[in-house]
Amino acid sequence: MTQTPTTRRVDLDITGMTCAHCVGRVERKLGKLEGVTASVNLPLESAAVTAPSSVTDEELVAAVDRAGYTATLRRAPSDPAPTQVTSARHSVPEEGEGHDHSDHAAHGEHSDHSDHLNHGPSGDVIRPRLIGAAILTIPLFLVSMVPALQFPHWGWVALVLATPVTFWSAWPFHTAAFKAARHGSSTMDTLVSIGVLAAWSFSTVELLLDPGMTAMAGAAHGGGMASMADHQLYFETAGVVTTFLLLGRWLEARAKKQAGAALKSLLDLGAKTATVLRDGVETTVPAAELVPGDEFVVRPGEKVATDGYVVAGHSAVDTSVVTGESVPEEVGPEDTVTGATVNTSGRLLVRATRTGSDTTLAQMGRLVSDAQTGKAPIARLADRISAVFVPIVLVIAVITFALWLLLSGDLHAAFRAAVAVLVIACPCALGLATPVGLLAGTGRASQLGILIRGPEVLEDTRTVDTIVLDKTGTVTAGDLAVTSVTPLDGHDAGHLLLMAGAVEAHSEHPIAAAITAAAREANGGTVPDVDGFESAAGGGVRGTVLPHTVAAGRSDYIATQVASGALTSEHEQRLAEAEQAGATAVWISVDGRVAGIISLQDTVKESSAPAVAEFKRLGLRPILLTGDNAAVAAQVAAAVGISPEDVFAGVRPEDKVARVTELQRAGRVVAMVGDGVNDAPALAQADLGIAMGSGTDVAREAADITVMGSSLGQVVQSVQLSRKTLGIIKSNLFWAFAYNTIGIPVAAVGLLNPMLAGAAMALSSVLVVANSLRLTRFAR
Repeated sequence: MTQTPTTRRVDLDITGMTCAHCVGRVERKLGKLEGVTASVNLPLESAAVTAPSSVTDEELVAAVDRAGYTATLRRAPSDPAPTQVTSARHSVPEEGEGHDHSDHAAHGEHSDHSDHLNHGPSGDVIRPRLIGAAILTIPLFLVSMVPALQFPHWGWVALVLATPVTFWSAWPFHTAAFKAARHGSSTMDTLVSIGVLAAWSFSTVELLLDPGMTAMAGAAHGGGMASMADHQLYFETAGVVTTFLLLGRWLEARAKKQAGAALKSLLDLGAKTATVLRDGVETTVPAAELVPGDEFVVRPGEKVATDGYVVAGHSAVDTSVVTGESVPEEVGPEDTVTGATVNTSGRLLVRATRTGSDTTLAQMGRLVSDAQTGKAPIARLADRISAVFVPIVLVIAVITFALWLLLSGDLHAAFRAAVAVLVIACPCALGLATPVGLLAGTGRASQLGILIRGPEVLEDTRTVDTIVLDKTGTVTAGDLAVTSVTPLDGHDAGHLLLMAGAVEAHSEHPIAAAITAAAREANGGTVPDVDGFESAAGGGVRGTVLPHTVAAGRSDYIATQVASGALTSEHEQRLAEAEQAGATAVWISVDGRVAGIISLQDTVKESSAPAVAEFKRLGLRPILLTGDNAAVAAQVAAAVGISPEDVFAGVRPEDKVARVTELQRAGRVVAMVGDGVNDAPALAQADLGIAMGSGTDVAREAADITVMGSSLGQVVQSVQLSRKTLGIIKSNLFWAFAYNTIGIPVAAVGLLNPMLAGAAMALSSVLVVANSLRLTRFAR
């Protein structure tokens, strides 16, 4: 039998990429390795690689090296020491070639994303070159374009001013272009480098061939602003284009840091130290050294060091950093707490249950990072275009030069048009359109307590037209309380509640938790032990509370536990009475005989009715799906504004999947919102699964979007933000395409000055990033 090879995930940091063409080249080189797929992110300068175990890390790095870039393995937080593999040829980046990545393997996973937000040279590299270029270009531009400021032989001064700008300030463009050419490729920097060098070289040759061409002062020509046709030197074009592009890169780098700041701030939320209680002595240790089972103290005002549960103490914990909800949560013994949340009042003793990469905060960071690193389907079109874009532009520039020279015979006009084509055609905005939008959108989502699993989810939210809502814990608070116990067959109400609480103590369902809480309260805080516990998802539970066999659950489940195999008409009447009062009724059987009914009631969340109204405004049809009885479901639906025909009650877990499938077969695109184990299959089946963060890990694993709080309003926000992010990405792509589609023909026919082309090119990238930054103000 052929064994399927195992695959693994490898994260690489990549330096030297400058445009979408670079991204495509790296992806293609990695994809040539058997079984390897890669998604490369330009603004994060990273690659998420899926590779079989037969492909080594060194082979992955070597593939990136063959593409002309530098790769570094990103170390996972659990690694004991830095693990770094770099290509031998590019182990130390050249100046201006990229960031200093010499030590980022030493940091934890995703710990320094702000260093990866600039493609090409970093802001620190650009800044001195930009300042130098600006200082030299201003007098260069004035002396070249204002005849009143010209003096005899000013052309030689222009050469002196333009040379350092062309070769030092523009050096990052030249080195990137050279590296691409060495590997038989071309990038955006190829266009810039050729344009700048062509302007300088052409002008220098002209000046050397005719040293006296600027012997007369410009005032003799009338003293006004000179046009490009008034002289044959283009030193100012090389200087202005370089300066504008460096300015654009610098502004772009600053803006992208803002876009990616959300993830870095999320990862920085964790506590740095913890006060561990060992042998009764409090000891301060780094939070990273905690292991499951450690008990640590959290004083008022301190952050909870890691995920765990309260052993002793009572307090209110501010969970807003994780859930996005501002109201503190009251906690006491046995209540769970999440790392990075803040203890606002009393002293807590917490036992750690999850540490390191297993914590909720680490998982949030991983989900956000994966969403930012991934590639939305809409970005594939941009990738396909950018793969052939630069070579096509080079051909267009040559054709433009040849046609102008052939038709007009004007060498200078032909030169200006060709250079303008090279400069205006930069595909940088195209490469940034999708990843920067994702960076800003998913970062803002994380601040609101919304985790989007991957970029493809954004497009799913656009097509969804039906949203299926679980009731308990989603639409309602899930804080059920026992309102009455109806004993039957001579049983005592208190004893019946105690036995029911004992078997329900082993279940995670909100109904079970409420019954157990009531039993403990009535019995001084404890319930009897249970042997042979069994659970039927969505049906009920059974166990032995010596000497009795006790079962609790729905009518159809209890019917399988009683000796007769069915409930009597009297039993059915008692159940109907309880449900008509708006209660959720649970049957209890003891030793194969019906023993009584426990009635519970829940409250509708304040956020549910406004959320349902907003779903309708967004064009979504809300449907209530619950395992509860029809009377309770109808009351809840009426309270939140869901139509009676869109209420499905008494639905088992497998029936929830069937309902979702039925809707899909009817042509509906379905989103499912739930929080429990019994919702996981339906969340996985739905076109878009949305899990409430207050629910179980199983539900969150099955979902595409997780809202870390318990408010249905956050689900509305997740849909709104996803759609807005997709809208921003689409507008970015439209304007990036339109910019090149319009700009290249305009430049080719000679209507665009190369200097203006440089300014427009720089502005296009900045505008794309600035447009994406609008997402950071969502819901503020």
